[in-house]
Amino acid sequence: MSLPLVVAITGASGVVYGIDILRALKKLDIPTHLIVSEAGARTLMLETDIPLAEVKALVDVVHSNKDIAASISSGSFLTRGMIVAPCSIKTLSAITNSYDADLVARAADVTLKERRRLVLMVRETPLHKGHLDLMSRAADYGATILPPMPAFYHKPATVQDIVDQGVARALDQLGVTHALFPRWDDDKT
Repeated sequence: MSLPLVVAITGASGVVYGIDILRALKKLDIPTHLIVSEAGARTLMLETDIPLAEVKALVDVVHSNKDIAASISSGSFLTRGMIVAPCSIKTLSAITNSYDADLVARAADVTLKERRRLVLMVRETPLHKGHLDLMSRAADYGATILPPMPAFYHKPATVQDIVDQGVARALDQLGVTHALFPRWDDDKT
């Protein structure tokens, strides 16, 4: 059995990225651990018609964001890495400053200290210097900063096509093989 991947959904706009990452990982039979922050649950309700219970049904293990003693809060619990999608600026700040007041921040901190892959799909615009500094510092600590910025070379026809491309890029960073969108081909130049 492969190592699990930790997915956190926080309170930034773009909750569909987290949901679709979970859907893709389920189809690929990759075990998952999920944390949804309180603001993430609220954003889910505001942006979609998908009940939280349906999102939780996509994963193998659900953790309370308040449970800082969960398995994923320890470096001795092996994981493939972690994706925070979407990643709010508040969460980015907590991760960057090792402010482990909740499980999302603690699990991300553990992922960094154990030198595992951490992908942060930061969702904010515009950005001020403080946001950029936080992203720069997180990258210095080993995180991959992956704001869901769409590409258009694959000629997306729907919003879902754009989301799939962002999900695919996040999964690429974790070494997950998939076929979510057409890759660039030298024959197209």
